[in-house]
Amino acid sequence: MRSLAINSSALSNSVLSGFFPRGGAARLFSPRRLRVSVKLRFFGLLVGGACRCDGRGAGKMGAARVAVNSVIDLTEKEERIFQQLLGVVRHFQMETQLRVAGGWVRDKLLGRECFDIDIALDNMLGREFCDKVNEYLSLTGEERRGVGVIQCNPDQSKHLETARMRIYDVWIDFVNLRSETYAENSRIPSMIFGTAEEDAYRRDLTINSLFYNINTNSVEDLTGRGIEDLRSGIINTPLPPMATFLDDPLRVLRAIRFGARFGFTLDDGVKNAAAHEDVKSAIANKVSRERIGHEVDLMISDKDPVKAVTYLSDLQLFWVVFSLPHNSELTIVERTDRLCVGYMNAAWNLLQSLGCSILNDDHRRLYLYGALFLPLRTLIFKDKKSKEIPVVSHIFRGSLKLKASDAETVVSVHNVLEKFISLIGFLESNEASDLAEAELGDDYLDLPVVSKKRILAGLFLRQIKDFWRVALLISTLIYPRVHHNEDFLAKNFEVEDASKMYRSVHDTIVWEMKPLVKGDEVMDLLRLKTGGPQVREWQNRLLKWQLAHPAAEKAAALAWLEHLRSKRAKLS
Repeated sequence: MRSLAINSSALSNSVLSGFFPRGGAARLFSPRRLRVSVKLRFFGLLVGGACRCDGRGAGKMGAARVAVNSVIDLTEKEERIFQQLLGVVRHFQMETQLRVAGGWVRDKLLGRECFDIDIALDNMLGREFCDKVNEYLSLTGEERRGVGVIQCNPDQSKHLETARMRIYDVWIDFVNLRSETYAENSRIPSMIFGTAEEDAYRRDLTINSLFYNINTNSVEDLTGRGIEDLRSGIINTPLPPMATFLDDPLRVLRAIRFGARFGFTLDDGVKNAAAHEDVKSAIANKVSRERIGHEVDLMISDKDPVKAVTYLSDLQLFWVVFSLPHNSELTIVERTDRLCVGYMNAAWNLLQSLGCSILNDDHRRLYLYGALFLPLRTLIFKDKKSKEIPVVSHIFRGSLKLKASDAETVVSVHNVLEKFISLIGFLESNEASDLAEAELGDDYLDLPVVSKKRILAGLFLRQIKDFWRVALLISTLIYPRVHHNEDFLAKNFEVEDASKMYRSVHDTIVWEMKPLVKGDEVMDLLRLKTGGPQVREWQNRLLKWQLAHPAAEKAAALAWLEHLRSKRAKLS
């Protein structure tokens, strides 16, 4: 493993003395380290530097600082990749500068692993360089590699042609440096070749504008603000935020996402621009809903989804992102967005208290969506064909363009919540209930209450299938005040009580259970020649019996079925 070293002494001494040395950036040389040049622009002059800080946090200058590594450690595989690419440049005597762009540099400086390597080229297209790589591999007797080219595609907001190649089992993206201009009514830029500095200023955020120059083994901060904003935990834009966001409104959501991911603070200028009516209009009219949905999905799946949606609410972007149906007569109560965030915050705290491992990634994601849209669960509108559609379904499928199955799952969870509330009340008590009698029928009235609980829980869970834990968790958020959303923000959500309730109900549930008697065996027992509704009815009876007797074996199940059949035959 080799390291890229950043010299911090020059900057520190210069700032303290008020003297900014003229000339090139400071470099630290070591026989065992690749050298790094960090260029920071102060009043038009260049100085070298970065600082080593402890802790991870966010803040303004003078507040808590973020730990930025003084070295970038290259893994053995990264070093092999970079050396092979340099071999291509040297062999063909190319003047191409190879720069790793954006997130990889940022994450390395923060001491995080990053497997997303994007390389920017200063004088050719990505596919042209990949062709040279394959030519070089042929000359050295190595196997040529496949190259995938992603063309410019305005419909998918792909404004630069990207070539992708697998090198040492790592996918590398190659793209040319950019200098862009944007059309007035589109976020798709027209692209011309640019310099590294022009490209850096076209990036979304200063912390994403850093380059690692493979040719010179140096980190380049060509905006002069990337390193400092990284250390200060500040989310800012290389160009003025208003112009940046109007050029590409999706950058507002990216700023929010990265601010939430790293716990960084949005600069005041960024917040003011993001909340501006012109920017909100640009998000609504210039950005495809697919791209908005993708960014939101990344927020929800990231490390601090609550902070992300809180930003959306604070910046008055909530209803821009989660847009309601056009031309509907829906009336949204004031502060509903705050209520949505409040439910999601409670859901997040509950999940943290129970341990995130109780849900897989997809269930966790839909659980948070389900909590976020909980106050909207009863809202219905009519589409053009006068069909009644849940507003939550519209948000998933229309506002975010997410999978139809996501919408169906969350709406299904919302639809069973009142039953789950009743179930929780029944399971928490030691008495029978009207709910149990209505759901179970006469055949099970003589069973002990604990058996009735198992049956009722099992039946409800099968309505929601694999997402029963999601439904149970969300139910604890509103139990017992199912119709009192307005009280939620005013009252403190008791995470400990909800955790105990979840565990208590969870332990009562029998979920993974295979039928003891198959359908053809039921047919033989009932002396039926064909299947159909009658067989399914008896299988449902058997399911209830198994839920009441989870330790029973097949012989006992067959005996019970025969007893019940004989009893019903006598009655008829």
